Amino acid sequence: MLPKEIFETVVESAPLVSIDLIIRNSSGELLLGRRLNRPAKGFWFVPGGRILKNESISAAFKRISGNELGKLFFISDARYIGLFEHFYEDSVFGDSTSTHYVVNGFELIIEEDLHLPTVQHVEYVWMSERELLASDFVHPHCKWYFQPNKGFRL
Repeated sequence: MLPKEIFETVVESAPLVSIDLIIRNSSGELLLGRRLNRPAKGFWFVPGGRILKNESISAAFKRISGNELGKLFFISDARYIGLFEHFYEDSVFGDSTSTHYVVNGFELIIEEDLHLPTVQHVEYVWMSERELLASDFVHPHCKWYFQPNKGFRL
């Protein structure tokens, strides 16, 4: 991890590359957590995290799944759904710095119970896709994963 001052310079100067985990249970419901931190603080959002320098995408997937879901999963267990860009007017550093993410979306179907950590999210909920799209409390960027023409799908 970068020291705070260096990370702030990176956020001010460059896009961040990340992975978002679109988690479905065996009923097809989607896992969302209410975010504790900026950007998107207070909104329901899918779990995810940044890819670190010199970290492969597959290693990042494994690390992020462990941190966000409380269990390690492998990228080979997931389906790549596309590349997305998220632009925020704020950042973890406040209102004066915007954030730009280049996000790799991966869908993972989970059939077991998870022991979800509360580091990035204060609480969790399972929603149907219909409920997610209709909710004013789900962040618009999160909804893009379920709307056509919102990402670069391969």
